[in-house]
Amino acid sequence: MDRAQKEKVVEELGQIFESSGVVVVAHYAGLTVAEMQDLRARASDAGGAVRVAKNRLAKIALEGTPISEMGDLLTGMTVLTYSEDPVAAAKVAEDFAKGNDKFQILGGAMSGDILDRAGVTAVSKLPSREELLATIAGMIGAPASNIAGAIGAPASNIASILSTIEEKAA
Repeated sequence: MDRAQKEKVVEELGQIFESSGVVVVAHYAGLTVAEMQDLRARASDAGGAVRVAKNRLAKIALEGTPISEMGDLLTGMTVLTYSEDPVAAAKVAEDFAKGNDKFQILGGAMSGDILDRAGVTAVSKLPSREELLATIAGMIGAPASNIAGAIGAPASNIASILSTIEEKAA
């Protein structure tokens, strides 16, 4: 790689570190091409991505950022799993690590905070953005459906009382 290509990679990595909600660093030594493609597909389905980069270039991209300490995790054969959603990449990495012993999560970063292995696990157990939005929408819609049920209930009660009276009269 010539100097211009390296500068471009450093710029791309800097963009990843700046714009991602979460970045997970893992060792991937021994993964087959098919396993790596599976990881990439899972990340893509969740709205994230996977990037293999030279550790030295990634450390340069981290310099001067709030998560520059994450550079300590970049040793050996590392892969970055990242997403804008603060939970998606952590969930993908955790799920993939459960089924593959060659994929070892080292840690990561989320919103300017450095995560260790336990931190990535904790983040992966949080609900995703879509799950939170669905929960909020359900909470907002619940009072409206309760009000509609309360308004409709007296009318149905009156109708059933009238039908009972009519049956007794007949």
